Amino acid sequence: MSDLTDLYQAVILDHNKRPRNRGKLPQATRWATGDNPTCGDNCTVYLEMDGERIGEISFEGSGCAISQASASLMTTQLKGKTLSEAEESFGEFKDIVTTGREPEEFNEVAAFAGVHAFPARIKCATLAWHAAVDALKQPDQIPTN
Repeated sequence: MSDLTDLYQAVILDHNKRPRNRGKLPQATRWATGDNPTCGDNCTVYLEMDGERIGEISFEGSGCAISQASASLMTTQLKGKTLSEAEESFGEFKDIVTTGREPEEFNEVAAFAGVHAFPARIKCATLAWHAAVDALKQPDQIPTN
């Protein structure tokens, strides 16, 4: 069990230190921001749609290691998904962080199962996911530079 815990911690630390898809997406046509005033985390998620699917996704913001690692991981999980697929992925992620139940198949999302032991961190872990789903529900907008 200790080896698995170490692996999970390594996944979170890696995503925090080397975030994937970090930065404003200049050609984004949808975006949404989430804030967690309790701890100061904030995150804006940018989407470039390819029809009904997420063509490109990125984030920017600041916060604790859990929120930033989760945002990074979220971008890798949601690229190519539709709104309903993204909502399903978010539901699975939320179940993992609130119950500690790991998915049947190991994947990086399982690294966040330990968050359930720290209820105050659940909002940190789900912040970017909420913003992504909110962005998907927005109508397309003119890209901002």
